[in-house]
Amino acid sequence: MDSLTQIVLGAAVGEAVLGKKIGNKAMLYGAIAGTIPDLDVLASHFTDTVSALAIHRGFTHSIVFSLLFAPIFGWIVSRYETFKNFKSWTLLFFWAFITHPILDAHTTWGTQLFWPFDLRLAFKTIFVIDPLYTLPFLVFLILAMRQKRTTEKRQFYNKTGLIVSSSYLVLTLFLKWMAFNQFEAALKNQNIDYLHLDMRPSPLNTILWSANVETENAFLLGNYSFFDTKPIVFESYPKNHEFLGDIAEDEKVKRMIAISEGWFTINKKDDALYYNDLRFGLLSLEPKSDNFVFKYKIEKDPTGNVQFTEAPKDTRDGKKLLSELWIRLRGN
Repeated sequence: MDSLTQIVLGAAVGEAVLGKKIGNKAMLYGAIAGTIPDLDVLASHFTDTVSALAIHRGFTHSIVFSLLFAPIFGWIVSRYETFKNFKSWTLLFFWAFITHPILDAHTTWGTQLFWPFDLRLAFKTIFVIDPLYTLPFLVFLILAMRQKRTTEKRQFYNKTGLIVSSSYLVLTLFLKWMAFNQFEAALKNQNIDYLHLDMRPSPLNTILWSANVETENAFLLGNYSFFDTKPIVFESYPKNHEFLGDIAEDEKVKRMIAISEGWFTINKKDDALYYNDLRFGLLSLEPKSDNFVFKYKIEKDPTGNVQFTEAPKDTRDGKKLLSELWIRLRGN
């Protein structure tokens, strides 16, 4: 999830663990702890694109990280804070650390919660920024912050924020199930034979859902809104995996395919080869658009090593997409 959401979640967890004893400091430390797992993004400055993608939401988003580093941070803070209880500080950091990847596991990218095992949890029920999750949570947190640390109102507001936000996460599972049934029925009605069906919510909401459908030689992309009155339309994108040629056996290419879980297409443009990660969809709802959210140019450096470079994004595409999504969300 986005940084603001993780700060709010961490602050609420910190309050739940230590708010009665240290007041708003519990929220402050919880908020800090809630952002620490995302420091893995710094890896992009020290390694290649593929390695950085593999590291993202890996070790720092695992149970192992929470168990190892919660006592370390707990010990450090207990040395200089007036409240000296090492166990309480450790619990605060542990719960703030572990709830971060549990929330991220509901997004499309998912988390390696059980690192070092090669298992990425990705329930794909909520977009990385969802106002319906974050804003009510933030309101209840602010209300709690304004109360004295020993009052019942403070505990009530904080618990309510945690319950409301968690209930919304549960609701997204139900919404995904409903949308899945619609996609499955559409594929059956259109006599489409498929191998796999993958789904995710569109940006900023859980009303409009996107689906990737794998067939033998192509991927079909479609959208469904709960306000739709017409059949779902699927756009076909050839896999073109044969374009990789000999580099298909390159270790970086294999890692990239593993990271994208096989949901990728290859296309050529101006004699350049591009790798499109389908898991995050397109930056446009226009038919046959090839403007994927995550597109990587594949090149060989002077030594013959394969390199992936993320294609730059135009901010105007993002603004245009939001406008298109709002129109599409209201029904086809």
